[in-house]
Amino acid sequence: MSLYLVRHGETAWSLSGQHTGTTDIPLTGRGEQDARSLAARLGAVSFSHVFTSPRRRARRTCELVGLGGVAQVEPDLAEWDYGEYEGLRSEEIRQRRPGWNLFRDGCPQGESPGDVSDRADRLIARYRSIAGAVAIFSHGHFGRVLAARWIGLPIAQARHLVLGTASVSILGYEHDRPDVDESAIVLWNAVSGSPAGIEPDRPPMIT
Repeated sequence: MSLYLVRHGETAWSLSGQHTGTTDIPLTGRGEQDARSLAARLGAVSFSHVFTSPRRRARRTCELVGLGGVAQVEPDLAEWDYGEYEGLRSEEIRQRRPGWNLFRDGCPQGESPGDVSDRADRLIARYRSIAGAVAIFSHGHFGRVLAARWIGLPIAQARHLVLGTASVSILGYEHDRPDVDESAIVLWNAVSGSPAGIEPDRPPMIT
């Protein structure tokens, strides 16, 4: 199987750098345009399953890609719950808590790194049992955690995986061997409008 991870399109808060967890805000006009452009990239792939975060921005991206009619809402694909840090920028959080790092410290009244790592592990265990290509529509920080856990890295390493809005990444296996030890990031952060292509029913190979 291959897991096609799609981060939702731009929102006002992703543009401003505000942490957007449970706040259900829409895509911007540019966000909608970028999401539509992903349809050409993903339309050639036959997905056996499609899952989306319950958040409006992810569900709308899924709809604009053309997969809304077959998508199932998956609560575990929601973004990190930022608790008291909801709506704040990183520099504002560090004024309160110098040296703060999301992937190490988590959020008061929200989710800890362990909470989010466990959530990602639950999803991965389920997705590994599904045959074929699977599309998931999710969020920036949670998508980074999911990728890190897919290849067996601790959640702290997710800080090194940057994920843009309206991007496609592929989590799969080296040598087409569906074994945990062969888990690989096959494609990462191919943003809307970039030249990276996806062949029908077959992700790029790692050699």
